[in-house]
Amino acid sequence: MLAIASVSSSAFAGSAMGAATNVRMQFGNFGAKKVEKKVAFAYGLPGGANILGEFDPAGFTKGKSELEVFRYREAELTHGRVSMLAALGFIVQEKFHPLFSADGGPAIEQIPQLPPWLWVAMVGGIGAVEAFRINTGFRELDGEKLKAETALRPGYYPGDLGFDPLNLKPEDPTELREMQEKELSHCRLAMLAAATFLLQEAVTGQTWGAVWGDASF
Repeated sequence: MLAIASVSSSAFAGSAMGAATNVRMQFGNFGAKKVEKKVAFAYGLPGGANILGEFDPAGFTKGKSELEVFRYREAELTHGRVSMLAALGFIVQEKFHPLFSADGGPAIEQIPQLPPWLWVAMVGGIGAVEAFRINTGFRELDGEKLKAETALRPGYYPGDLGFDPLNLKPEDPTELREMQEKELSHCRLAMLAAATFLLQEAVTGQTWGAVWGDASF
């Protein structure tokens, strides 16, 4: 009888332990905190090492997939790089424009005066650059749906088009990230600067130099 009771007790204990294990597997340990893997801000992209830090007040990155956030950064870098050229163009072009003759004045008034051949050259050049960028970083469209599963190619890093004729890209990861932070900061500042140039000239009808007291610019 004692042996039978011992075996029965062991069997009952084993069954109880198994049931408890199943309960823990299904419902988790009672009272244990749920551990969630924290996703790095913007999936680890540079941009938070500044006075604003991880700045996203509108929540553009919340709930977005990695490829979607990377697409936002690709757009930001593209517009920022164009804005850096545009801001420099406002400063230089209004006084120095050797490729065509114009009457001077605000840059926004010089644009309609551009000769047709220059428009053709600019449209062709911009189209070639955009085609290269799209072929490098964006996925091909589905032949039937005419839509890609995701905008960017998996594994593509935003802004990395492989164009570095002066070999400025550092090999050290720390130095590379620092350079990316600097480029992004300049891109964001340039977008504000270009928009300000446009607004100032549209409102005043004068070049930036004339507004600041020197009409020779």
